[in-house]
Order: sequence, then structure tokens, then C-alpha cells
Amino acid sequence: MLVTAGLMSLLGIGVLTLGAELLVRGATRLAVAVGISPLVVGLTVVAFGTSAPELVVSIRSTLSGQPDVAIGNVVGSNIFNVLFILGITALIVPLRVSRQLIRFDVPVMIGLSVLVWLMAYDGHVDRYDGLALTIGLLAYTLWAFFQSRREIAAIRSASTIEFADPSTAFNLRGLLSNASLVVGGLLLLVIGGRWFVDGATTIARGLGVSELMIGLTIVAAGTSLPEVATSILAACRGQRDIAVGNVIGSNLFNLMGVLGVSSLVSPAGTAVSQVAFHHDIPVMIAVAIICLPVFATGQRVNRWEGGLFLAGYAAYITFIIVAAS
Repeated sequence: MLVTAGLMSLLGIGVLTLGAELLVRGATRLAVAVGISPLVVGLTVVAFGTSAPELVVSIRSTLSGQPDVAIGNVVGSNIFNVLFILGITALIVPLRVSRQLIRFDVPVMIGLSVLVWLMAYDGHVDRYDGLALTIGLLAYTLWAFFQSRREIAAIRSASTIEFADPSTAFNLRGLLSNASLVVGGLLLLVIGGRWFVDGATTIARGLGVSELMIGLTIVAAGTSLPEVATSILAACRGQRDIAVGNVIGSNLFNLMGVLGVSSLVSPAGTAVSQVAFHHDIPVMIAVAIICLPVFATGQRVNRWEGGLFLAGYAAYITFIIVAAS
């Protein structure tokens, strides 16, 4: 039983990763075709695409009566994204940080993290909270696109990314091809999300481990694998705006999109346990706050700072494992 569940989880991760790759590849080409900056591509298209597994997993978990997996997935992914992904990426290549991130996007991430904690004060994020978060995501996305369009004349020469091929983006064949990638990626995400949640939940119950812990660790790390691959690949190819923007954008999408939509589609919203409210969400807030001084000092994340991020994640995982046992 556990072996079968383990194989299902691994297969689910593989399908999720492939689906996210197809979605990001197609969506990014379409985005570049309409002329938006690499930073905004990272903050929106790439971030939303690589966070689609979290969305699928959390919605399915909420509707299946597993809210601890849903909230653990969001909180755990945000912690994982900053401490692990930025940490390991900065160890490989020191990361440049845009002023826009420092002045706007990171403060928004901090504010949203605190807002989610306040929403969870009564033990759940209800439908009205979910609606507010979802509207916030729409507003943020529109702002990012319009802001980028105003600046595109100055940055068009820098708007080349690994997935981009503007020469084919405007012909009908190219558009249909990229749209097919998006649709195919979404279908694979749905299938992979179902397999992964089913397998992980079976393992958790079989081993007597709480669903919250599984959501914070296995599910959070598994659904964040597309972000790991995307950020490392982007940094190694010199697209450091995309590498950092992907992480911050993914966190914003997790808070507004994943948690918002999951709470909106569930009649009872998303329940938040006392453990998550008192321990894990405050850690998520602290991690978001830490980003501001690290990013502001020299507008870069150096290797030694990346090492500290990784050490912080190791300490966090050790703490929750010890606490659970």
C-alpha cells in the first residue's frame, strides 16, 4: 500500500513538473509576444505557471476535506521558495535584485503574509477572505502588466528569455502551438496534482504523520520543484530578474491565488490549525521580512547569504520534524 502510494507520489511529481514546463514554455512565449519585461514575466507568467501545481493540489485538498494539506502547501511553499530556492540559486550564481522588487513587490509579499495571518485568526480563511485575495491577485497582475507596458520602450532590448521566440509568436501557427502547450500543461497539472495528493496523503496516514506536516514538507517541496528548476536555469542563463521574480511572484500567487481560490471554491473556506497559526505562518512572515534587508543591501543576494538561507531552511525542517515526533 505504502509502496504503491510512494510510486504514485513520485509519478505525480514527474507529471506536475512536465505540465509546469509546458505551461511556462507556452505562456512565456505568448507573454513576450505582447511585449512585457523579463522581471514582469518572472513575477507573473513564469511564477503563476510554476505555482500552478500548488493551486491544483490545494484546491483538491480543500475539496477533499484535507485543509491542513492545503494551508501547509501554501505556507510551506512560501518558506521553501525563499529559503531553499533563493538559497541554492544564489550559491550557484549571485543574484541581482531589481529596485521594483525592493520598493513594491517584497513589501506587498510582507503585507499579504501578515494579512493572511490576520484572516486566519478565527481558525479559517473563509469565502469572503478568498474572494478578497483573488481580487487582489487580479489587480496585482493588471498593475504589473500595465506598468511593464509603459516601460517596454526602454527595456525591449533586454526582453529575451530562454523560452522566447518573438519571431514566431505573432503568426497563427506559433500562437496555436503555444496555446496547445498551455492547455496540455494545465491538463498534466490536474492529473499530476491528483496523483501526488492521493499518494502523499496515503503515506502520511500510513506512517501516522500529521497532514499539516506532510503539507509543509513533502507536498510543499514537491509542488515547488518547477520553481527550483526554473530559477536555477534562469540564473545560470543570465536571466536573474526571472530567477528572483519567479520566487517572489510565486509567493504572491500562493497567497492570493492558491489560498484565495481554494478558500473561494470551498463552502467552508480553508481551515487553519492552531499549530499553523501560531508557528508556521509566523515563520512565513519572518522569512518574507528577511528578504527586504537582504535584497536592499547592494541589490543582490550573495553566495554567503544564499548559504544562510539554506541553513535557515534546514533548521526549520529540523524543528518541525522534532516537534512532530
